[in-house]
Amino acid sequence: MAQNTKEELISENSAKLEKNALTVLQKRYLGKDSNGNIIEEPEDLFYRVAENIAQADKIYDKDADLAFLIKEFYLAMSSLDFLPNSPTLMNAGRHLQQLSACFVLPIEDSMDSIFETLKNTALIHKSGGGTGFSFSRLRPKNDNVKTTSGVSSGPVSFMQVFNAATEAIKQGGTRRGANMGMLRVDHPDILDFITCKDRNDSLNNFNISVAVTKEFMEALEEETDYNLYNPRTKEAAGTLNAKEVFNKIVDQAWKNGEPGIVFIDRMNDANPTPEAGLIESTNPCGEQPLLPYESCNLGSINLSHFVKEGQVDWERLESIIKTAVHFLDNVIDMNNYPIQKIGETTRSNRKIGLGVMGWADMLLSLGIPYGSHDSLMLAEKVMGFIQSKSHEASEELALKRGAFPNFKQSIYGKGNPIRNATTTTIAPTGTIGIIASASGGIEPIFALVYKRANCLDNAEMYEVNPHFEKVAKEQGFYSAELMDKIAEKGSVHGLKEVPEKIKKVFVTAQDITPEDHIRMQAAFQKFTDNAVSKTVNFPNSATKEDVKKVYMLSYKMACKGVTVYRDGSRDLQVLNLANKKETVQSQGEIKEKKPRTRPKKTMGFTFLMHTGCGKMYVTINEDEQGACELFTQLGKSGGCTSSQSEAVARMISLALRSGVNQQDIINQLKGIRCPSPTLAEGGAILSCADAVAKALEAYAKEKQTPALFTEEVINSEPYAPVEENSRPSASYSSDIKNNFSGSCPQCPECGEMLTFSEGCVVCRDCGYSKCW
Repeated sequence: MAQNTKEELISENSAKLEKNALTVLQKRYLGKDSNGNIIEEPEDLFYRVAENIAQADKIYDKDADLAFLIKEFYLAMSSLDFLPNSPTLMNAGRHLQQLSACFVLPIEDSMDSIFETLKNTALIHKSGGGTGFSFSRLRPKNDNVKTTSGVSSGPVSFMQVFNAATEAIKQGGTRRGANMGMLRVDHPDILDFITCKDRNDSLNNFNISVAVTKEFMEALEEETDYNLYNPRTKEAAGTLNAKEVFNKIVDQAWKNGEPGIVFIDRMNDANPTPEAGLIESTNPCGEQPLLPYESCNLGSINLSHFVKEGQVDWERLESIIKTAVHFLDNVIDMNNYPIQKIGETTRSNRKIGLGVMGWADMLLSLGIPYGSHDSLMLAEKVMGFIQSKSHEASEELALKRGAFPNFKQSIYGKGNPIRNATTTTIAPTGTIGIIASASGGIEPIFALVYKRANCLDNAEMYEVNPHFEKVAKEQGFYSAELMDKIAEKGSVHGLKEVPEKIKKVFVTAQDITPEDHIRMQAAFQKFTDNAVSKTVNFPNSATKEDVKKVYMLSYKMACKGVTVYRDGSRDLQVLNLANKKETVQSQGEIKEKKPRTRPKKTMGFTFLMHTGCGKMYVTINEDEQGACELFTQLGKSGGCTSSQSEAVARMISLALRSGVNQQDIINQLKGIRCPSPTLAEGGAILSCADAVAKALEAYAKEKQTPALFTEEVINSEPYAPVEENSRPSASYSSDIKNNFSGSCPQCPECGEMLTFSEGCVVCRDCGYSKCW
């Protein structure tokens, strides 16, 4: 068979990518020159990765002909049947060559270990990886420190140090720093840990999970106390009531989605190499348990591509599984590990994590409702098939390349040699899901219809789920009016225009019960070596008792951990200026301040402020008495963040026309922090509220108002007004809709809504992602 050249291969097998996929690739994945100009096409990226990863075969056969393997790997990716994790797509074949998504680092109970790990964390984040830690080995706060005759500050204080270091590092220029922080439930500081993210602006570079033990769960079921242990002395250090601690975890998870829980003993029961060490932590999204100094390489099969004539195409699925296992095993050899010990540990166990995306899409193609009995049975069958065939493929590789070095000391030691200690993991697939235009991981679809306002004339447009759009048009019930209703409601349930049989199949995340989420997670976990990334979504009205039931069900159904999210619990709250009527005392009587009437014509300045939520234009207008109103325009129109900024602007305008001192307004707003601070020409912008305060300061400086000239303002760099021909019209948005997804924050890069999944927020438009 004639070998294809690169040009022929690309020409005959170009990738069919949707607009959002191209946007994500161009922004985050495609190679750029020193000036930031894109120098790759998507096909070039897939070929670069395929060619690079295929080189590992030369390690085992110097005479290997790589042309066929390069083609095999290229076709798997360019067809979007399979994609590896983001670092592999970004870095394979480039100078960095760091291909792992996730790492776990140990933290021992000494300053040397803590700060050695901190240094290693910085190296990993710089290279584009995420990190998981257990802080359980650190002595509790107020414990003895022999070398200084002092007392320790405890695990939570050191988490803050790691959080600050992560904040300072822009992860590889393309990925943001992300950490998992874990603490055992029997650590004396567990109550402090459970509430360490009580405020939404604390430890924003961490997801946190409580490592729950069997002893704790038994005490919970029996409603008794359980023991705490000092990790320094290994001795008992008191007791806590299991039910009270569990209720505290539930309270916090109900409040803002954290902490999650991980059944740490269950993870160690499934540890394939117990003699090599204990599992203490996972990667940032919780699906990959790892030993200290271990990394894992993940990849996902797009299940939506494996339906043929109303049936699962098992033959094609088996073929892509074999290709994916070969690819991921090669990644281990081609990887440039940021720390030598990580390379050694990873190669000793050779863990890979093959998972899936597009599960909800597959169900829609088959006409099976997500969460139904049939969907759970198919989940077990599909994942059981992937598990079985991936093990077979790993055993075939072992015959050619040898088993992983720790094989004899592993749980497989008396069976057939296998190349990889683990082969399967269900990851969230945030950005690679966008590239493949597939639903994320095993999650249900978020919505059937999105309403967007991102075209040039700012008119609204719809993005309709392709499966639903096809059925709606074929059966004659598609209309713009109906799409508008679905976009507002977020579901087809209750809409008489949609046939009942269609309603049963086209369910979204908000239509699925929390119990069904757990059952789906358990179905996939049953046939997954590692763990399953899954978020249990609750409506805002859910009670703490609902959260409690889900936690207990996840334990009973043999899940390895669980994360919950109650709709709206992560909202950025509207900033409240003084709620009370401001009064002044004059000649012995109290007079209410009333706003003066706005004149028909005002003039003023517009300032461009760069915030973590995107570009904000702040317009300050004045009448004869001075500043009388303030307007903000943030990113695209509409959305939760824009509506909150508008609310703040209205309150400021009311205060200005009521004679409230501008410096008092500035003092109330300045310094407020949000999860996405950013650097601008004039210094750090800590939040949208902080940006408004600094725009007011800049206005005061522009007007040369002595009363507002604090030393800080005089010495700061000015925020220049926007030139007349470049500023937008600053007016109140009159068409803010009560969109069902308004409870999610806006993307700071493109202005569209973020979706919450497995401790992270992801933008389905541009690929932005960040852990909460």
